[in-house]
Amino acid sequence: MTSLAQLRRTALSLPGTAERSTGPGTKSFTVRDKRFAALGKDGHVQLHLPAADADEVLAAHPTAERLTRGTTPIGVRLPIGDINGQQLNHWVRRAWLAHAPKRLAAQAQAADTAAAGEVGDLPRAIGGPATRALANVGITTLAQVAELSEAELLAMHGVGPKAVRLLGEALVATGHRPKG
Repeated sequence: MTSLAQLRRTALSLPGTAERSTGPGTKSFTVRDKRFAALGKDGHVQLHLPAADADEVLAAHPTAERLTRGTTPIGVRLPIGDINGQQLNHWVRRAWLAHAPKRLAAQAQAADTAAAGEVGDLPRAIGGPATRALANVGITTLAQVAELSEAELLAMHGVGPKAVRLLGEALVATGHRPKG
């Protein structure tokens, strides 16, 4: 079952995202102070999506309803338990892309195609998911990796213990000093 933890993990993996409590039991996720997703105390997730994306969600989920501000459509609202984790990840990212500054959105879209061994001097051995996770937040060099702690690296969706170990070895081999 999809939960606030899944929503939080997905939203906070996107660059520039902040989490805010907007009332008792209510969480919202913003990028540069623009809300793109929220979860109300009633267990309904709100996704601020462009009209075409909102129409897709409405067609795929019978329990979804159009989210409006006054009479202006701004997205969809549906019970979080009625959407699987993969679908939630996709739609949260689409909502984020619709509200992120152009530079951040372009950086994240470029990271989608990042291949292991082809981004800056990041080692190929860390694999595609870790390479894309790092590129997604603008990290393309070992010097930038050296500025992050192990905990900060592990907090990135796609960067696991093996990638952290390999990055640490690459940092030492190239004369960089890992943080912490």
